[in-house]
Amino acid sequence: MTLSDAAVAALGRTGADPETLGLLVRDQHRRQLLVIRAALDATGDQLQDAWDLLTQADRAASARRAAEPARSVTPVRARLLHPLTGSWAWHTLRNPGQPQALGHLGAIAAACAVRAGLDFTLRTTAYGGMLVLPSLGALRTEGEAEVAYRSGKVTIRQAGELDVTVHPEPDAGAWSASGAWLPAHALPGLVPGAPLVPLEDLDPYRTARSPRGRAGLGEAVVLDDTGRKRWAQVWSGAGEALRTGGEHRVREVLTLLRCLVPLTAPPDISAARGTSSATRREAFGALLSSIPPGPVSFASTIVHELHHAKLSALSEMVTLHQASAEERYFAPWRQDPRPFEGLLQGAYSHLAIADYQQRLALTDPAHRERAWTEHARCHAMVGAALPALVGSPDLTVRGRLFVDAMADTHERMRDRPAPRGQQARAQAYVHAARTLWTQRHASAQGRPNE
Repeated sequence: MTLSDAAVAALGRTGADPETLGLLVRDQHRRQLLVIRAALDATGDQLQDAWDLLTQADRAASARRAAEPARSVTPVRARLLHPLTGSWAWHTLRNPGQPQALGHLGAIAAACAVRAGLDFTLRTTAYGGMLVLPSLGALRTEGEAEVAYRSGKVTIRQAGELDVTVHPEPDAGAWSASGAWLPAHALPGLVPGAPLVPLEDLDPYRTARSPRGRAGLGEAVVLDDTGRKRWAQVWSGAGEALRTGGEHRVREVLTLLRCLVPLTAPPDISAARGTSSATRREAFGALLSSIPPGPVSFASTIVHELHHAKLSALSEMVTLHQASAEERYFAPWRQDPRPFEGLLQGAYSHLAIADYQQRLALTDPAHRERAWTEHARCHAMVGAALPALVGSPDLTVRGRLFVDAMADTHERMRDRPAPRGQQARAQAYVHAARTLWTQRHASAQGRPNE
């Protein structure tokens, strides 16, 4: 899979046509399947029973698919390509003997077999007080259990406990009379006809940290009814809010976003910042976020995080630079010195926000003042980072093409500038951030990037 120079430049401008986005997704899916294969190889035959059930479920689903052409992909293949399966695979590859990691593939296989309509019986174990069946839900319990599927119903049996009967819903979730059962939930499609977006608040691998995990995020949360309603309310307006930034922003979400992972807000988050959010390289397509203040704020968060995902995916297909991991660059959005890769990631995501907020300011009078303020701040911060990026000798030829496209986009935004007051406050913010950073780090790190 290769990307043309035109595609790299389009990505640098924070855009991309559907074909380019599709290439990024297919490459990430290919890599995820390779990691799953590596995880299976690393565990020997310990996962063979679960894999056999997955294989049988895929065959059963494929037969149903032949009879129902509207089914574009089998449940097994959809689950193997799900972002949190990628998270599980990376965790298992790093910890091949961990019982929880080994048992989770059985839970995935059971859920896939249910979705495929395949009768089965499988023994599994609950961990952390939960027996999770992805896309169906979770049972609050401990210890071993037998999961069986017959006649359209799931039965969970445990020694000394009453059987729990679970009734799968057609697309997402399942209901049970048991008070210990927590159904999985999904949000409606972003636009009419779009797929549901799973609201992943049960999967045990939804926030598993990578060795380079990000600090400062909220904790994973299991939503109550109020939390789900708040998410549904914000999500219901996100599509229209994104559209104010251009149809391409909606298209990006439809192509790249596969699930939402709700987080608590960290206690130190400011009212101005509003949302704690992240993406993860090992879970491409997942967006982690605390509940945003409203649809417009959430749309901006989505744009920000999906550009981290876009750049991460691009960087695995194309070598953009050969810089070291030395942390020495000033970035106005962080207090600590950043490596070149971190500077590039931050500048790219803030450039996308600047673009979104500028379009919002020009098209939506109700949000104009706040949008100009956000645009001016992000535009100024990117302007402070660009000289170090553009002037880097570590850029490859295609990396320079990408960064030059970023710089051109940043410059074109000056054609429709924010009001002078917002620009002045944004420049003062960057100046203050640079002064503080220099006081803290310049003596040890050398001169900040100009």
